[in-house]
Amino acid sequence: MAVVTMKQLLEAGVHFGHQTRRWDPRMRRFIHGERSGIYIIDLQQTLERIESSYTFVRDLVADGGRVLFVGTKRQAQDAIRSYAEKCGMPYVNQRWLGGMLTNFQTISKRVSKMQEYQRMRDSGEFEAMPKKEALMLGRELEKLERNLGGIQDMERLPDAIFVLDTVKEHIAVTEANKLGIPIVAVVDTDCNPDVIQYLIPGNDDAIRSGRLLCRVVADAIEEGRFIVNSRSGGDEGPSLDADDRAAEQEQARASAATEAAERDARVAATVASSVEEAAAPVGVEEAAAPVDVEEAAAPVDVAVTTDGEQA
Repeated sequence: MAVVTMKQLLEAGVHFGHQTRRWDPRMRRFIHGERSGIYIIDLQQTLERIESSYTFVRDLVADGGRVLFVGTKRQAQDAIRSYAEKCGMPYVNQRWLGGMLTNFQTISKRVSKMQEYQRMRDSGEFEAMPKKEALMLGRELEKLERNLGGIQDMERLPDAIFVLDTVKEHIAVTEANKLGIPIVAVVDTDCNPDVIQYLIPGNDDAIRSGRLLCRVVADAIEEGRFIVNSRSGGDEGPSLDADDRAAEQEQARASAATEAAERDARVAATVASSVEEAAAPVGVEEAAAPVDVEEAAAPVDVAVTTDGEQA
């Protein structure tokens, strides 16, 4: 089954490029044509590139790698954060600090400082400080969380980065290339494709397009983790090739579907038995227990005086 369909790409507007006057000639091979002054991206090539990028990310995560999500433009912030948190990967969606990769040791010290401030805030130490000092530390902590909150669990350099707009995030692209970190990126018609190792030709401005491509990368990460979990029960042998990975993945999916069907059958049987017990008729003898007539109609003694009056 395809990772994404042509219909989904069309509905998300992935095929829309930039205006013809804003383009990079190196993207010529990925352009299908021009309409109303806007370049149209060749979605057939986009599908092929999505497949190759998906396979790369899946295999990387299956071998224990981590992917850093990067997208600081307003349209991409929510998608980057939500899908990165969903698959448990670090992300940068507010501001790329220079040296976040090439000077990672210094950035790690800032992250440690942020975590120390968080500990002080949670333990109530801010409340014991003078009001002005607590206010200043609170503002600094807020700034650190805004810029570094997404990478606070990233203890080492990522094994790959996913970028939504390579023009906006050109510093991140430059640092990754300098360190030899592979880049998976959405490349629009105004970008340079030669600096990206795993490029996906597509619209990097539309919100729906960004969410769709972020979901593709997140699905690849989750599938890679699924492969890791399926391996954990067996012997740790050499790395599997692509065919073995696909066979292992299909086998794991089949076993998961079988277990889900058995679980649903058990739940249905339990529900059916509960309904039968609830609808069982109540015994007539228990519902209408006889009442002792003699006890119910016990005689009442009435004393009569000699004058015929009741006492």
